Amino acid sequence: MMTDPIADMLSRLRNGLAAGKQEVVVPMSKIKLQIAKILEREGMIKRVSVEKMAFLKNQSASYDILRLGLRYKKSGRPAISLLKRISKPGARYYAGKSELPRVLNNLGFAIISTSQGIMTNREAKKNGLGGEVICEIY
Repeated sequence: MMTDPIADMLSRLRNGLAAGKQEVVVPMSKIKLQIAKILEREGMIKRVSVEKMAFLKNQSASYDILRLGLRYKKSGRPAISLLKRISKPGARYYAGKSELPRVLNNLGFAIISTSQGIMTNREAKKNGLGGEVICEIY
């Protein structure tokens, strides 16, 4: 059983980038899809697609996966330098609208889970919202 699916997703991304892979596959969930769409919108990954996979033993049953296309710079270095989980299941981290984190002097961004959905720290600040700081990326 997986205790932190978001940390698993971030680790898969980190490992895929370190290995020079073109894409990584992650089990689907709504929160992971929203995080992936933010990464795509911010230019950190190429594409996000949701696909159905059939179970090996029971071909009639299926489950969804996220297929994330990884982005690299012209030099061959990954577009993402750091993926850091902030709020963990054992130690949640919440920030009010006035204490939202600034990541690498606003060169990076944090993903915040607010009452109006998941968004970047810049969007949360613009909307005057605080929330749970899921992770930092640059």
